[in-house]
Amino acid sequence: MTELKTVVIVGGVAGGASAAARLRRLSESWQIIVLERSGYVSFANCGLPYHLSSTIPDRADLLLQTPESLRERFQLDVRVRNEVLSIDREARSVLVRDLDTGRDYQQEYDALILSPGAAPIVPPIPGADRGLVLRDIEDLDRMVEQLTHARDVVVVGGGFIGLEAAENLVEAGKRVTLVELSDQVLAPLDPELARPLERELRRHGVGLELGHSVTSIDDVSVQLDDGRQLAADVVVFAIGVRPDARLAAAAGLTLGARGGIVVDDRQRTEDPHIWAVGDAVEKADLVDGAPTLTPLANIANRQGRRAADDIVGIARSVLPSQGTAIVKVFSFTAATTGWNEKRLRLAGRDYLSIHTHANDHAGYYPGATTLALKLLVDPDSGAILGAQAVGRDGADKRIDVLATAMRAGLTATDLIDLELAYAPPYGSAKDPINQLGYIAENRLTGLSASADWSELDILGEEGWQLLDVRTAEEFAEGAIPGAVNIPVDDLRGRIEELSGHDWIVYCAVGQRAHVATQLLAAHGVTAKNLDGGWSTWRNTAAGQGEIHRRPTPALVAAQVVESRA
Repeated sequence: MTELKTVVIVGGVAGGASAAARLRRLSESWQIIVLERSGYVSFANCGLPYHLSSTIPDRADLLLQTPESLRERFQLDVRVRNEVLSIDREARSVLVRDLDTGRDYQQEYDALILSPGAAPIVPPIPGADRGLVLRDIEDLDRMVEQLTHARDVVVVGGGFIGLEAAENLVEAGKRVTLVELSDQVLAPLDPELARPLERELRRHGVGLELGHSVTSIDDVSVQLDDGRQLAADVVVFAIGVRPDARLAAAAGLTLGARGGIVVDDRQRTEDPHIWAVGDAVEKADLVDGAPTLTPLANIANRQGRRAADDIVGIARSVLPSQGTAIVKVFSFTAATTGWNEKRLRLAGRDYLSIHTHANDHAGYYPGATTLALKLLVDPDSGAILGAQAVGRDGADKRIDVLATAMRAGLTATDLIDLELAYAPPYGSAKDPINQLGYIAENRLTGLSASADWSELDILGEEGWQLLDVRTAEEFAEGAIPGAVNIPVDDLRGRIEELSGHDWIVYCAVGQRAHVATQLLAAHGVTAKNLDGGWSTWRNTAAGQGEIHRRPTPALVAAQVVESRA
């Protein structure tokens, strides 16, 4: 170990608190000082929305550690409401202001860890000062106070925090409208995976204003970009966050193109006495190695630990980030890891897209529900580039398996041989993960040709026709426009009807269509399996329109809920 005596950590919560605790476990003699500008040094940031609905009823449960508990256990000098104003790199000191007394003082350091986190984005619009954000305990207290007599709440932003806020505000009895500039919620998902979440939000009375922005806020309402006004006793900004790198920038430390502090794989800045961790720093992306911003608590915790290791001379690199994340949306769960299709397309990267809609556990065991999975694969190497999961049960388990496989460098076909726990209440003999592997193998080896839902218009212009191999009853409930219906079990006797044409074959999820395409190929008929089948297509923009043209009783009920929101 080096002969350092004083380590100063700017910011607590995940990264800073983890670094402080790790440093004390590695060195009993050093002075470790944590300077936190808020009144709370260690709290469950991700749990804040759940106090709004009293799902977490006791606010104290969100406070993981206090200055007193950290002093008693780790002999840490924790100073809350102490804001670092500047860094003097030459003198190795920071200028600190005690926000309670107004006194400024200099604090010297031998090593400095920056963990300032990220700042919520507030749009520069008239009345923005009336909007609330939710990043710390003080924010939570302000929101709880303003919600006491509120009825109508507008949430601006449909990302992870926005969805959690919307859900918990509904659970608290508020009328909620969510405004999102994009044409979908939860941007890390591709659109066809986001649609079930949007239906779930509407089913619970959340009004969705997709493709719109808020242009101004007054005392009782917000105005949208199309001139409409929405009642708003309270406005919550959940647009996103940006790295809080002001201290680092003022001290001359390098910032990346995305505004985060540049660090190496051991969390070191270019100053040999300064490290930086958490939401304020740029990370390396697992897929392409490029700098990225990934504001996740588990990454901040790991980085805090690694920075502490490096300070004491334990050289351990922080691995690239893949952005694994998850969110609860009423009875649904949505989870993601790696890149989505939108990002791959924007980067000009080749990929295969695989959709499945399997049961989360054995279909013959009560309570099975559909789990939508999407896997994105490199067509040459078979490497897993990203994955998404949406469903009522099982999404968390599957995304964790896929994230682990991706981290370990397993290919998509390696998923076939993963031995996953199976019993009827928990899974299937062919787990949805294994099924992804089987489909990937068929696609990568050329055994099964497929078409993506986004290709249907182009293929139609080229003369391809649609063949629906579901039952007549399923077909009557809704089908892709222009499709011919021949149930898969009748196909052998009607091959002659299909000869001389190229067919895009689909069923509910792709399994029967796979049987049909193989049968057609054996009889010399050119066919492609529509990836994910009807279940994927109906979640696309075209599919949403088709469903509305073929209303069912369940859909009519959902539309009534939507109209009331």
